[in-house]
Amino acid sequence: MADVTPTPSAATPAGNDTLRAAAWMVGAILSFSAMAVAGRAVSFELDTFEIMMYRSLIGFALVLLFASALGRLPEIRTRRFGLHVIRNICHFTGQNLWFFAITVIPLAQVFALEFTAPLWALFLAPLVLGERLTLQRVLAAFIGFAGILIVTRPSPDTLSWGLVAAAIAAVGFAGTAVTTRRLTRNDSLTCILFWLTGLQLIFGLLCAGHDLDIALPSGPSLPWLLIIGLGGLVAHFCLTTALKLAPATVVMPVDFTRLPLIAVIGMVLYGEALDIYVFIGAAVIFAANYTNIWLESRARRT
Repeated sequence: MADVTPTPSAATPAGNDTLRAAAWMVGAILSFSAMAVAGRAVSFELDTFEIMMYRSLIGFALVLLFASALGRLPEIRTRRFGLHVIRNICHFTGQNLWFFAITVIPLAQVFALEFTAPLWALFLAPLVLGERLTLQRVLAAFIGFAGILIVTRPSPDTLSWGLVAAAIAAVGFAGTAVTTRRLTRNDSLTCILFWLTGLQLIFGLLCAGHDLDIALPSGPSLPWLLIIGLGGLVAHFCLTTALKLAPATVVMPVDFTRLPLIAVIGMVLYGEALDIYVFIGAAVIFAANYTNIWLESRARRT
């Protein structure tokens, strides 16, 4: 018998969820892009540790404010504190390297390499989550690695510390993603965000103050720091909400539009050339990620 199930549209609940997920992803894309511009703007005055310290201070205050207003402070627990520490070491390392990379290489290259984080997570998931490393995942990782080579085109003339930093930052974000998946089995979003901002505020303070010289932001830098602090929380909240409304196979293509947007921003604001190899390599990385997610979601349905 022929399948007569109607295709989801804007008039159906599934269609509405898809449109709402796309709207939330627009918020995430704009927030990530704003963070990159703001990070580059304050980099001439503050180092990456100081940026992370001030960003975490703003985020920590906001988390406490909203958790208190919504009555969610009791959700904050220390039962899995060790895993929170590991998660935030990964994120702190990745985010610091990301802030460094956006100051020394084109923004499009940073964002293209950031898309490799899910591929690195494929190798970390068996160690942290006990998931199997299937042939499908290995092939996806190798295809993604080919995309990295296209983006970076490593040679004595093209390889730089900025590219290395952006690539390692993606590994840090992968560690963050895998440990977050494990934490969400028992801890609420409020608890995770509390330890995210609180621990990284401590890390930032220790690293920025190791020489007993922490720079105070000037008046013109304060709005940029506020954008960085708000942007990080808003971006991840929007992304999490979008994934609750629609599957990753729907959300990921929207997220990929971050690349052409940031490439245009880099061209308009900083005179960065549009590099066709960055787009080709990023497309290969995206194809590896998307194919792996699509096959795994299909296997789960079966």
